[in-house]
Order: sequence, then C-alpha cells, then structure tokens
Amino acid sequence: MLYLCRMIAKRHILLLLLLTAGLLLTGCSSRALREAQGVVAEADSLRAEGVAYTDSMALAEAYNTLEKWQYLYPTDYARVCYYYGRLLRNNDDPVAAMQVFINGTHSRSKDYHILGRIYSNMANMCRLGDYHDDAYEMYQCSAEKFHNAGDSLLYYYALNNMAFEMAELGKKEEALDLLSIISTLCSDDAVLVKIVETRAITYFYAQQYDSAIYFAKQLYQLGNTEPTGILLCARAYSFLGVKDSAVYYAKQVVPISQDLFHLNNALYILTNDDDDKDKESIRQAAADRADIQKLLEIRQGKLAQAVQLLEQDLTRKPDRRWLYIGVAVVLFIGSCSILYYIWRKRKQHRHIVKELHEKEKVHTQLQKTITNLSQLHENQHLQIQEDVENTCLLLHNSSDLLAELKWYNYEEMCSVVNLRLYGIIDRLNAYSLSEKEIRLCVLILLRASTQQMVDMIPYAYSGLGKFKYTTARKLGTNTTNIRTFILNLIG
Repeated sequence: MLYLCRMIAKRHILLLLLLTAGLLLTGCSSRALREAQGVVAEADSLRAEGVAYTDSMALAEAYNTLEKWQYLYPTDYARVCYYYGRLLRNNDDPVAAMQVFINGTHSRSKDYHILGRIYSNMANMCRLGDYHDDAYEMYQCSAEKFHNAGDSLLYYYALNNMAFEMAELGKKEEALDLLSIISTLCSDDAVLVKIVETRAITYFYAQQYDSAIYFAKQLYQLGNTEPTGILLCARAYSFLGVKDSAVYYAKQVVPISQDLFHLNNALYILTNDDDDKDKESIRQAAADRADIQKLLEIRQGKLAQAVQLLEQDLTRKPDRRWLYIGVAVVLFIGSCSILYYIWRKRKQHRHIVKELHEKEKVHTQLQKTITNLSQLHENQHLQIQEDVENTCLLLHNSSDLLAELKWYNYEEMCSVVNLRLYGIIDRLNAYSLSEKEIRLCVLILLRASTQQMVDMIPYAYSGLGKFKYTTARKLGTNTTNIRTFILNLIG
C-alpha cells in the first residue's frame, strides 16, 4: 500500500513538472507572439497613413516568431511577410524578399487584400528582371485576390499592370482591349492616368511612336509629370530620328529620376543623339551611363535569382511526405485487418462447414417438400382445368344458356360465371376490359359459335374478327390463343 502511494505521488510530481514547463513555454511564446503581433499592427496603422514601416530588426524578429505560429495565426504571418518582404526589397535584397513573399503566399490567410499586395510586389520584381510572363501571372493572381477582397481600386490597378505586361509581350490588341474595359468600368482619376500611360507604352512597344508620343503628352495635360512619360517621349522621338526633341526630354529625366532604368535610357539618348558642341558633357554622360549599367547588371543578377526562386516554387511538386506516411499507416492497418480477418475466418471455418452440412440436410428436406408441393399444385391445377372444361362443356350443351348464365343482367352474369368458373371475371377485370369484351371472353371460354357470339354480345358479324383482335391485344396474346390464355388465368 505504501509503495502504491509513493508511485502515485511520483506521478503527481511528474505531471506538475510537465504542466509547469508547458506554462512557462506558453508564457514565453505568448509574450514573443504578442510583441510580433504588435509590430504587425503598428505597420498596418502606418500603411493606413501612407508611411512604410522601416524597423528591420523588429520586422525580422516578428517574422521569425510568426513563422513558428503561422498555422494558428495565418493572417498575421501573411502581413508580416508583406512588410518584411517590402523592406528586404527596398534594401536591395530581392532574393530574400522573394522567399519571404513566397512564404506569405503559402500561408492559410484569408486576408485577400494583403495577399494581393504580396503578389503585386512579386510581379514588380519579375517586371524589373524582364521576366514578363511571370510578371503577368503574378499580376493576374494579384487581381484575383483584390477582386475577392472587394478592393475595386487596386483591382483596376492590377488589371492595368496586366495590360502593361501584355504590351511587353507584344500582345498589343489584347492590352488595348483590356485597357478599354478598365476605362469603361473605372472612374478613378489616378487609374485613368495610369491607363493613358499604359496606352502610350503599348503603342511604343508596337513601334507606333507617333501614337506613343500622343498619349505620353496627354499625361502632361492630366497633370502627370513623372519620369516615365517624359522618358517615353524621349525614346519615341529618338526612334523617329527627331534628335532635338529626344535630347530635350532626356535632359528633363536626369535631374528628376533616381530609377536606374530611366537614367540609363536618358543617358543613352544624351550620349548618342546630342549634337551639341560640348563634347565634355557627352563624355560625362557616357561615363555615368557605364556606371549605371554596372549597377543594372548587379540588380538584374539578383532579380534573376529571385525569379528563379519563384519559378521553382511554381513548378515544384507539393511536399507529400505526410501523405506517404499516411498511406503507409493505412496500408499497415489494412494489412493487419486483413490478416486478422483471415485468422478469424479460418477459426470459424470448421464451425461454418458443420453448419453448411446441417443446412444442406435441411435444404434437401425442403427441396423434397417443395417438389411434393409442386406436384400437388400441378395436380390441383390439372384438376381445376378438368373441372373448368367439364363446366364449359355442360354450359355449352345447355338447352337455355342465356337463362342459365343470367345473361341479360351483367352483374348477375358475372356472379354466376365467377362462381362456376373459379372467379374468372375478377381475373379478367385486371386487364381493364369493357363489358362486351368480358362477355366475348366468357363465350370464347365456353367454345360458343360465331353466331352465338354475334347474337349474345351483341356485335356485328363483320366486325367480330377485329373485336377479337383488339380484345386479344388487351390481354397480351393473339386471337388464336385467347382461350388458352383465359384457362391459364383460372389455373
């Protein structure tokens, strides 16, 4: 008894220790989790005010914490993936940013708005790396998520970006059709400005430079003075051979843009199209362009690695380790069940064989009984047939058949025939026969002559054959076998 008490006490102590450890672990995790959620909430509030969250250390810690709890808090995890990925991208680390974004897309979050932003950022990196097929696919995913979130403004922006990628891929007509649809559905001024910009770019890539310049200049009229439209004019004039205009617009891009792509193209125009006598400025532009090209090559290399991560994620097979484990467990349980079933069957085999022998004896006895009953039924059937034939013969030879059958009163006639011929009228009623058809069947059973049928039904002599035919069809037989069919009904 004392030993048992000691064992119970030891178990209680062990359980208490495990419970304490669990509470400590949960408490520590909860604290880190609350801090991570606080970082996400603060980033959300800053984004609502149009300000980006810039504390990389806090975001990194929040990301690492929420990654462990992503199955319980998928929405918080998706949001921190968005903010941390944006920060990594802005810090010129597109590979790490793409990995974080990919992790965000694999979360089970139902926050379609943040998922749409993640896909949009992934698409932007694909666009910068000149991977326009991947960019189009990501913008398409972004549009779908924004549509599910009910954010029509960002949805139209995503559609516009899809049209931009179509233009990059040489799909001019598809891009213009999509832009027409957006301009019809959307009335937001900012979106309409972006549509004009995308139209200009579409015509530029289609080598319709006059149209590209026309829409690029429309941007000025709409109050848009961003470097994209100015550079587009410079490049279009350069392709048209109008060097003065190309140089004029290129010189406007250099002081206002920090984008390497914009600067590279503007300096290219200034290097090749500027006919001014100041050769020193041209040499300086060429030197600046060489430096920018090196930076572009570095950036393109990083972006290429980032897009490779994305493509591997898009084409990779799902992790099926747990599926294989589950299948193995099911097969093991199934095999054990089958073996147990076989063992039970073998154990019951002798008992079943014994029961089968006993049932076989009973079956033999039942077979004999059934045979005897069948023989008895057949004998009864033959006896009934014989009685019916005798009764039919007596009635046929009757001196006053009409009176004996009470022929003129249909109900009494039916009663008499039922009584003397084993209920034949009741059996014929199942075939929905008319009164005349019933009378015809009775006369056929009594072997009445054609003249008797004509007189007793009564029916026209010329139509009697057709009448027999229609009656036979109702019974499901033919005129030759009507009597045999009726006799079988009695038996």
